[in-house]
Amino acid sequence: MNKTKSFFFDLLQDESGQDLIEYALVAGLIGLGAVVAMTGLSGKIQSSFNSVGSSLTNAV
Repeated sequence: MNKTKSFFFDLLQDESGQDLIEYALVAGLIGLGAVVAMTGLSGKIQSSFNSVGSSLTNAV
């Protein structure tokens, strides 16, 4: 029983995979921010292309 208790205590103190988890969280937050930014900009980009397209159509 003491060996099992020691194993779980050592497991709780182990921080070897902590860096990987932190990098994954940062990458996930950057990806989420990019998706939100692109969603917000998509309407503005679409209206700009429509404006340019209608200007070119009216010029001919």
